[in-house]
Amino acid sequence: MIRTHSCLNCFSPLGHRPAASASIIGSKEYPNIRGTVDFYQTESGVVVATEITGLPTSDNRCESPVFGFHIHSGTRCSGNASDPFANAMMHYNPDNCPHPHHAGDLPPLFGNDGYAFMTVLTDRFDLRDIIGKTIIIHSKPDDFTTQPSGNSGEKIACGVIRRMPNLRL
Repeated sequence: MIRTHSCLNCFSPLGHRPAASASIIGSKEYPNIRGTVDFYQTESGVVVATEITGLPTSDNRCESPVFGFHIHSGTRCSGNASDPFANAMMHYNPDNCPHPHHAGDLPPLFGNDGYAFMTVLTDRFDLRDIIGKTIIIHSKPDDFTTQPSGNSGEKIACGVIRRMPNLRL
């Protein structure tokens, strides 16, 4: 199925431009993954609006893909042959909380024929805290138990969170 429009173009969670955004790209093994994660600071916390295409799919409806999704503490989407996003480092966890209570722990992405869209409100971080950090999509769902990172598999896509130009945080 070819998508001809973007949900984020049809829907702005707060009626204005995001204060920060990350452009997501897949690793060499997942070159079709692309997307955007937008961040909106509100009085109640940060709204994270995510739209991703090119995710791995499954023909078995009982095995529809679910992907771990986290903000990591690193500042670069680079790495090595065994971990293309090794420099994204570990989950963003400034308070040294156990998993799944890291500030960077987000709900999983549910694949829908290679596409995922999710919006969530979180008060685990302030937008200023995550500018320059990385956001990662993992190959498996987060089990919300295993320490330190939920056993969510390899890092298959990455983006760096950047402040939008001409906007104050």
